[in-house]
Amino acid sequence: MSRREGSSPTGEFPAIRPLGGLPSFKVKLGVLVAVSVTVAAALAWVGVRSGLHPLVTIPAIVLVALVVTQILARGMTSPLREMTRAARAMARGDYSQRITATSRDEVGQLARAFTVMARDLEETDRMRRDLVANVSHELRTPVAALRGQLENLVDGVTEADPAALQVALSETERLSRLVDHLLDLSRLDAGVIRLDVQPIALTPFLHEVVDAASLAARAHERDVHWTIDVTPPDLAVDADPERIHQVIANLLDNASRHSPPGGRIRLTARAPEGGDDVVLEVRDEGPGIALADRGRVFERFERGGRPDGSGGTGLGLAIARWAVTLHGGTIEVVDDERPDGPAGRSSTIRVTLPRRPAAPGAPRTA
Repeated sequence: MSRREGSSPTGEFPAIRPLGGLPSFKVKLGVLVAVSVTVAAALAWVGVRSGLHPLVTIPAIVLVALVVTQILARGMTSPLREMTRAARAMARGDYSQRITATSRDEVGQLARAFTVMARDLEETDRMRRDLVANVSHELRTPVAALRGQLENLVDGVTEADPAALQVALSETERLSRLVDHLLDLSRLDAGVIRLDVQPIALTPFLHEVVDAASLAARAHERDVHWTIDVTPPDLAVDADPERIHQVIANLLDNASRHSPPGGRIRLTARAPEGGDDVVLEVRDEGPGIALADRGRVFERFERGGRPDGSGGTGLGLAIARWAVTLHGGTIEVVDDERPDGPAGRSSTIRVTLPRRPAAPGAPRTA
């Protein structure tokens, strides 16, 4: 909410700020006292020169000094009054209040800091509401499906055969993934995570991750094929195996959910010449991520800029970015080099990790 500079927050009276150009609140107070004393002394001198009785001049001097002080002080304290009104509005849940800060003194600095805080609180409150709404939606879908399936089994509508139980198991696994992701996010928001850094031989490690992803894909009847390419074959990196397993597993799960039937998912690892990094890439043959959405897919509950029915929680890529950042690395969507790839979209996600983190095993701030 913006206001025209120089107007009051209520629009009733103009915010007179004759001392607004002074850089310090202490200087303003000094000027205020000096002006008040000067006005009082001038009026006293005029009264004496005019021969007026003190009972007349003294009340007049006090009244005029109060008026001058009120005029000068109003501009000095108006941001404080605005902050009071804004704080009361924020207590009611209204974070849209903004403070008009035209002065350069300490009160003006406080007003600008208050406005920044109001914006941050507004964004935090929006994220909290979005989180509650998204989690409620994500929980409702598998819970409703699981409840419906169990009701059919209890009522005898559906036989308790392996196919029916597999449906219930799939929804239960989806709930379990969401709970696991939420627990990871709670660790992220806690701020400090300790990495158990150790050497990882990437060839056997990536085969192990792909084997687990392949089992999960078959359980969900996803017809995909996997390719692993590690160059050189003995490539290794110092990292936390559990966290890197989590990163690759989330990327592979994301790729398998968006791959067409019979699609191929390619996982590569290489060491660029002359560098101290290891580059991991996951590429699928799905519809890809639009250029405009490449930054947003790593936010919580984002799915390539659009909702889908693939069964994802919308948290996998956010958790992957968190784990990669803990290692001092980066994760991004890069241009797809497939000649037959969709125009303007990419299905390649690249993870860049330092071969040796700056402080192995030390606590990292998320």
